[in-house]
Amino acid sequence: MNQKVDRRQHPRFAVTPSYTQTRVRLLSEDSFTRVGHAYDISEGGIRFEMDVPIEPGTPVAMEIMLPERAGSMMTIDGPGRAVYLLGNIVWCDVDEPGPAQMALVVTRFARAGDRDRLMSRITTGAYARVA
Repeated sequence: MNQKVDRRQHPRFAVTPSYTQTRVRLLSEDSFTRVGHAYDISEGGIRFEMDVPIEPGTPVAMEIMLPERAGSMMTIDGPGRAVYLLGNIVWCDVDEPGPAQMALVVTRFARAGDRDRLMSRITTGAYARVA
């Protein structure tokens, strides 16, 4: 019998891509110019897509605009409520047509409160856990 073993340290939660915008910049850049959408998020990583692929191993900064609540009437939680973090791209899939799908492992949260803001939003029970 072959059982899958989940080696992740943190549970992942599915988010609605069209409502969970991400912006990314390389650490050598001054502004967030690459726009995409998250598919699932955990305290330790994010799976997302964007039109321009980023090479695995590249350190980046990411801004995540989290919806106020899951469901049909989502709104962004006001100005300055985004979560900012630093991480490394761990894989990039460009085999399928369309945007590149990538994963980022979080190395640290950029501001005081960013980790808590992320965790309070994704662990409300409104988002389903991803296997």
